[in-house]
Amino acid sequence: MLTIDFERLGLRAGDRVLDLGAGSGRHAFEAFRRGARVTLVDLAASDLARAAATLTAMAAAGEAPPGAAFALVRADALRLPFPDASFERVVAAEVLEHIPDDRRAIAELARVLRPAGTVAVSVPRWFPERVCWALSRAYHERPGGHVRIYRRSELRHRLQAAGIRVVGSSHAHALHVPYWWLRCLVGPDDDTHPAVRLYHRFLVWDITRRPVWVRRLERVLDPVLGKSLVLYGAA
Repeated sequence: MLTIDFERLGLRAGDRVLDLGAGSGRHAFEAFRRGARVTLVDLAASDLARAAATLTAMAAAGEAPPGAAFALVRADALRLPFPDASFERVVAAEVLEHIPDDRRAIAELARVLRPAGTVAVSVPRWFPERVCWALSRAYHERPGGHVRIYRRSELRHRLQAAGIRVVGSSHAHALHVPYWWLRCLVGPDDDTHPAVRLYHRFLVWDITRRPVWVRRLERVLDPVLGKSLVLYGAA
């Protein structure tokens, strides 16, 4: 399930790509599949290990073109261990909302981005996220949880202050919003509730089968209710 549109990012085979806060690697997998040299950065060694296993299996199965490569780095977003201008493309998907000093993290993204490079940053959209916070304190007060809710203007200004010119935006994952509202209503740690389990089954079915009518429905709903806000920028 991708939040970032790699066509809008301008990714090409051979590009050096930083996936900051890569987690289990969903965006890194797509970059690797497109022939990029992708570096996954995360603080969680367990997530990086899972991503490495999948990327290794992809390589063994011939799912990436010649020249595609990956590296895994356990590092803090506030102190990236890379020289200036190291990457043509930078992805930071659903990570800034977890970082108290997000301005410093954004400055690091800008520092490692090459001149004429591009960046895609996604965060939870203000309205769906505000409802989650209103429904459940536990949703955002857990260790490592969300520390802020962004408005589009706030995120745009922070990127621009770091020298990143915002060139476009989009929204994604509208159909995931009711799922998280349900989770917050019944308790974010209760994944056994019948309504939560039923909706989760629907989401898994959609992700694996990609039915045309559901994809069309979500495209209609995304501008209104998309869970994620994505901003695209250039150095």
